[in-house]
Formats: sequence, structure tokens, C-alpha cells
Amino acid sequence: MGYPESILAQGERVVLHHHPHWKCLLVPTFVFIVGTALAGVAGGYLSTSDINSTARLVLGIVIGVIWLVIVIWFFIRPFISWRTTHFVLTDRRVTYRNGIITRSGIDIPVQRINSVEFRHGLVDRVLRTGTLIIESASEDPLEFNDIPHVERVHSLLYHEVFDTRDGDDLRR
Repeated sequence: MGYPESILAQGERVVLHHHPHWKCLLVPTFVFIVGTALAGVAGGYLSTSDINSTARLVLGIVIGVIWLVIVIWFFIRPFISWRTTHFVLTDRRVTYRNGIITRSGIDIPVQRINSVEFRHGLVDRVLRTGTLIIESASEDPLEFNDIPHVERVHSLLYHEVFDTRDGDDLRR
């Protein structure tokens, strides 16, 4: 799902658009692989067992339903959530949108940002991701987790804030 250009103001341009880092999908992918392997082993064991065909059919359906629930809840739902989460930096604001059925979002005007910082540990540094922390004029700091290339985003956001304030100073 692409970022809707219709929510941009006239003349506003997108500087950066990211989904959360792909590391968010590692655990769901692992659960999918393990769940599929277990369902395959259970199905293979069921096909070689000496129970009657009706019980075999019922157990096969139960295994299939359990596998389907696991795939939908632990793989497809997180994937759709990842795909529908947007972190967007424009020349005027920072926008964060997430949610599948119930959507939520926040917009922070660039001129209201007081400070921008980032945090990432060793694994995050290797994967080039991290947490971006934005402090605006009247709110507690907002943390955006799993932002890809967080240092680059930090730098771009800092320059957008700095350039906007310099432009305001020049207009006065």
C-alpha cells in the first residue's frame, strides 16, 4: 500500500518514506516456517497412522485449521501491519500512520520540532535501524521504533528543521 499523495498539502514534497525495518518480520517468518513444518510432520504422521479414514479426515481438517489460524494471526496480520505502517518526512512535517482496520496517525510540523535524536544498539547498528526520538514544542518526546537507516533519517530531519528555521529567519 503506497503512501497516499492526496493527504499532502499543495506544494508539499515527500523527502523520505519508510515502512518499519524488515527485522519486524523475522519472528513472524520464523513462526510461519516452524508452524508449516509442524503441520507437515503432523500430516505425514497422520497419513501413516492406522486410524480409520473418518478420524484421519477430521484430524487432517483440525491440523489444517490450526495451521491456517497460525499463518493468518502470526504471519499475514504482522505483514499487513508492517506494510500499512508509514513513516514519512516531508518538507513541512513528519507523518506517522499505522493500523490495518483502525488507522491512527500523527503529524508533527517541522517548525514545532525542538530536538531530534536516535538510539540503536549493536544489532540495530548491524541491521541499520533504530529508534528515532522527536521532541516537539508541547508534547512528550515521541519514539518511532524500527526506522530503517535511522542515522540518515535523523540527519535529513535535522536539516529540514534547520533549513526551515533559517528560511523563516531570512523572511523576517
